Amino acid sequence: MKNYYITTTLPYVNAEPHLGFAMEIVQADIIARYHKLLGDEVIFNTGTDEHGVKIYRAALEQNKKPQAYVDEYAAKFEDLKKYLNLSYTNFIRTTDPHHIKAAQEFWKRCSDNGDIYKKMYKIKYCVGCELEKTESELIDERCPIHPNLEIETIEEENYFFKWSKYQQPLLDFYEKNPDFVLPDFRFNEIKQFVSKGLEDFSVSRLKEKLPWGIPVPGDEEHVYYVWFDALINYVSTLGWPENEEKFKSFWPGVQVAGKDNLRQQTAMWQAMLMSAGLPNSKQIIIHGFVTNNGQKMSKSLGNVIHPFELVKKYGTEATRFIIARELNTFEDSDITLERIQESYTANLSNGLGNLVARVAKLCEQNNITAALAKNEWFIEVEKALTGYRFNEALGFIWTKISEADKKVNEEKPWELDTEKAKPVLEDLVEKIQAIAFNLQPFLPETAEKILKQFSGKIKSGPPLFPRI
Repeated sequence: MKNYYITTTLPYVNAEPHLGFAMEIVQADIIARYHKLLGDEVIFNTGTDEHGVKIYRAALEQNKKPQAYVDEYAAKFEDLKKYLNLSYTNFIRTTDPHHIKAAQEFWKRCSDNGDIYKKMYKIKYCVGCELEKTESELIDERCPIHPNLEIETIEEENYFFKWSKYQQPLLDFYEKNPDFVLPDFRFNEIKQFVSKGLEDFSVSRLKEKLPWGIPVPGDEEHVYYVWFDALINYVSTLGWPENEEKFKSFWPGVQVAGKDNLRQQTAMWQAMLMSAGLPNSKQIIIHGFVTNNGQKMSKSLGNVIHPFELVKKYGTEATRFIIARELNTFEDSDITLERIQESYTANLSNGLGNLVARVAKLCEQNNITAALAKNEWFIEVEKALTGYRFNEALGFIWTKISEADKKVNEEKPWELDTEKAKPVLEDLVEKIQAIAFNLQPFLPETAEKILKQFSGKIKSGPPLFPRI
């Protein structure tokens, strides 16, 4: 048994969960389930990021106290566990008392290392990203990720983190860990960014302007800059700093994040860890965006696909399948409601569901009894999973479904007497058991139903994926 730790990012609680984050957390869940099936002791972390200007303003707009506002939205993200059948072990909120204490200890360690100082500064700032923006990053004075928001100018005295000090240590770390960031083109992107030089970044805000944040240790006039606070959740959720034994047994871990988090996760956070004297992350998986018909999903365009709506129409297992099969891990993925419907019908109703129903009925008619075989992972599925290529793993499983379906059509066991039909059906049962075994990380409930149905005396049952 090995210890394995994987974590998503913590989404801001200023809106309901969207398909992009559902993709991130389902992908992390697949990996967590896979490692659990291997016999590993797994900690799977997720949660909510609840501080910052964006959330404070959203609470004011709704005439709510910030804590009441974040409580309401955090509950919606916790609902994802039920809707998407998630296996996470930890759900951390950045307003949790323990996280606040851990963040303050982290600050003290960076400060003791001489990496936090105070100065006046003036920057252009995107509230949507909660990040400073240079002129080269703007298009027509707008952030390309949040073009609907005006760029703001911040001029005040803040605490700063000496990011510039860690340029060479970061480059050295990248050199020694060639698989630290996947995919490789994202790794090249951050290496190029760091090699051009790093500017120290602000780690605080004046409390009189932003009262919603973690207090800076020893200075009541300042609160944490949201990114410096939120990133620390990856270690605070493991009981750091009090529970050193647990922390050391699970950290470093694997982090899953979107491409808009590349700089924060792979460079800012890694420099912060170095400053605090903690080991760097093990690996960071960067996924792309999800678009609809080539357009970014937005409320104004009315093209947002919500995971809750997909579950209500197609069910949890089908939604997990759509996310893992139709969305690319590393590239941007375009999805439409029409494509979702087509994939559900072709792959689940007419594919897996039809195969299971046909073979089960034939087994029932021929009084077939089967023992549950000791199955193994398809080599191709293991390779795809260890490379985080979820759609490729499912693609291979579906070739096995097609092969089994072809065997049914060619052998025509319904035309054979029981003695001749039996070996054909027993072979099909073995194939279906192997398919179900390999489906466990992706569609856990479906896999369990199939394995139960195809052991002992096999009987037909209700359709796994009814036609919609």
